[in-house]
Amino acid sequence: MRHLPRPSVRDPNLLVGTDTSDDAGVYRLSEDIALVQTVDFFPPVVDDPFAYGQIAAANSLSDVYAMGGIPKTALNLLGYPDDKDPQFTWLGPILAGSGEKCNEAGCTVVGGHTIRDQEIKFGLSVTGIVHPQKIWTNAGALPGDVLVLTKPLGTGFITTSNRARKCPDSVLVDAIKCMANLNKSAALVAMNFAIHACTDVTGFGLSGHALEMALGSGQRIRLKLGDLPLLGGVAGLIQSSFFTRANKSIREYAQSYLTLANPLDPIRKEILFDPQTSGGLLFALPKADAPRFLEALKTAGTICQSVIGEVLEGGKPGLEVIP
Repeated sequence: MRHLPRPSVRDPNLLVGTDTSDDAGVYRLSEDIALVQTVDFFPPVVDDPFAYGQIAAANSLSDVYAMGGIPKTALNLLGYPDDKDPQFTWLGPILAGSGEKCNEAGCTVVGGHTIRDQEIKFGLSVTGIVHPQKIWTNAGALPGDVLVLTKPLGTGFITTSNRARKCPDSVLVDAIKCMANLNKSAALVAMNFAIHACTDVTGFGLSGHALEMALGSGQRIRLKLGDLPLLGGVAGLIQSSFFTRANKSIREYAQSYLTLANPLDPIRKEILFDPQTSGGLLFALPKADAPRFLEALKTAGTICQSVIGEVLEGGKPGLEVIP
């Protein structure tokens, strides 16, 4: 991001830009309406094209929910190897899976763009709306807040082991359901609470996204490793042979700001650096509100409702992990 040109004059209507590595940009149109804009796409993470379309859409829509917004329109972004698949056997199911999730979100697909590529890549450019005074960013966490996560972790290990044909079918099925699940319910619940900060846990893993929240907020965040929710069966897949390339880059990014208590479970701690696909929302909110918030999330049917950490009083901005 340091290579992006900086405007000589900042547009006063740009409410959220690139400064704090947030999930989406926010641009004010009026006193009551601001646009939330984001884009995301990636190669297939599963072998089922319909499920892949669902997951890619849910992942893209999540950035709007993480800003407190409501998705309104989407554009398909597709790279496709038509020379390898001249019958387009994957194309229809991908778009159908994505369309189903956009319909569920109440988001209208208005078009898109396709290019030839050596590998399938798919995702969405999504535009949502939010009230300019009700934006969530990843930079507002306050001392005394607790952190609540709404989806379990481990999708990186599961999808990587699946590519190696080492993932049990039941584990993969549950992971697909989790990745395809929209963060809509969690976001709608949270709109009734005093949310100080929010992000979704996706490609930078839990440690990367939690650290961005800590640095953006100028706070020190403590995570409790034993409280992290894991997808069923993932513990048996946490091994170096199923690390992704992102695992290494997340670890390198976090290490300068990360303090790990000793001892920590050497297997379980690897989940900190596992890149997630279409993960849950991570909220920072007042501790006093947490019990009511957790109950509301449960009633709304979110996959999990887990308090995984807290924002500390004082200390150098960064991230620490305890057993």
